[in-house]
Amino acid sequence: MVETAFESALSARAADMIDACTRCGKCVEACPVTVPAGVETTAPKEVMAGVIDLVRTGSGPAAAQAWAQGCVLTGDCIAACPEGLNPRFLLAMARVAIAKRDVAPRERRRTGVENFRAVADGVNILARMQLSDHELARLGQLVAARLEAASAATAERPDFVFYTGCNVLKTPHIALTALDIMDALGVTYRVMGGPAHCCGIIQLRAGDTEVSGRQALSSLAKLAEAKRGVISWCASCHQQFTETTIPAVERMTGARPFEMTPFMLFLRSRFEQLRPLLKHPVPLRVALHKHPGIKGVVEAATALLAMVPGIELVDLAQPAVGLMSNSLNALPEYKRSLQKAELEAAAAAGIDALVAVYHVDHRELCAHERDWPFRIVNILDIVGASMGFGHADHFKRLKMMQDAELIVAECKAMLAARNIDTARAREIVVKAMLDEQPLPLRGRPAEPTRLTGSD
Repeated sequence: MVETAFESALSARAADMIDACTRCGKCVEACPVTVPAGVETTAPKEVMAGVIDLVRTGSGPAAAQAWAQGCVLTGDCIAACPEGLNPRFLLAMARVAIAKRDVAPRERRRTGVENFRAVADGVNILARMQLSDHELARLGQLVAARLEAASAATAERPDFVFYTGCNVLKTPHIALTALDIMDALGVTYRVMGGPAHCCGIIQLRAGDTEVSGRQALSSLAKLAEAKRGVISWCASCHQQFTETTIPAVERMTGARPFEMTPFMLFLRSRFEQLRPLLKHPVPLRVALHKHPGIKGVVEAATALLAMVPGIELVDLAQPAVGLMSNSLNALPEYKRSLQKAELEAAAAAGIDALVAVYHVDHRELCAHERDWPFRIVNILDIVGASMGFGHADHFKRLKMMQDAELIVAECKAMLAARNIDTARAREIVVKAMLDEQPLPLRGRPAEPTRLTGSD
């Protein structure tokens, strides 16, 4: 098959990195998951040399394949590289090479399509089970609202595009609170995200680089309408655009289309403006659930919590690994052990709340609130409470029911209003909510405690 321009740009970038790589193995030495990935007994130089073989030919030693497939995207390898390269990108290209070696093109295409549909169905139905039409429009998820926003943007470009990604729409209270914060800061923005603006990561994971590039380039063109760039929420979308798509476009065109800034780092740049808006005490003893895959996010989140009056921040001294919780799916037993150890440490520390940054972490952890003596909240719940606003966490309330029939019955009116078949909704609840429980729950159901900033 003939490569597209996007695929050629990916291949050329990988080839340049391979040429510049000295095979020193520093990236492997810095990786926090060599033991759970099963490569700790192989010399780091050999592992990296094998990864390069994988990228070049699709074949390589078992240790290199295990390291590539076990990557959880922490990014320590990037900081460790003395040549300033991005080993995380090379590992992604190694995984693509493995998929192309082992899976026929038609099957890769089918997998990418099926996985995209699964995400789209989960996002669309779970969002519509929780949100009013006004809230859906605010998050750019109604066609008429998208067309109206596009027309308005033509007349006057906003400061930023706020790019939600897809899956945060399953926990929409997080995204709505982010918009409230931007409104309070006085920035103008247009919201984009959801399946209509996919970043292409799903297709890339399936090894379908052609469709991945087509989808990513289409979304990129839509995102490039703001005066000051894009604010991203989802870490995997951010990584896909900044480490794969934008560098490929820069190689293809000679120019970067825009800069993309994670929401936490955007807030960090506005701390002095934000600080006086944090007026209401939130008297909680909290610990931060940490994933350091996007540089600076954990540090910004820590500083943000410290700014909230009433917050006492406790360090649980747990490993900070991965891009987000779902990146640890590559090592499921290790992932479960990390989550269990963190919950136990949180209970031993006597905290009031375990605080996640990303939506994925919140989805996976929130139902544990019913079994442990502390709340599980998103960092924006705390920021919003201190600023005097917030949105109900319907996702957590529903997931803690742990019963698809009860959940569908609870949302019966919303489903009827949007003409969503209850059997289909029940299937999505099981797949996209209840089955996403890496560490099994224990104990009996309980109602979540509402977070407020007024007491």
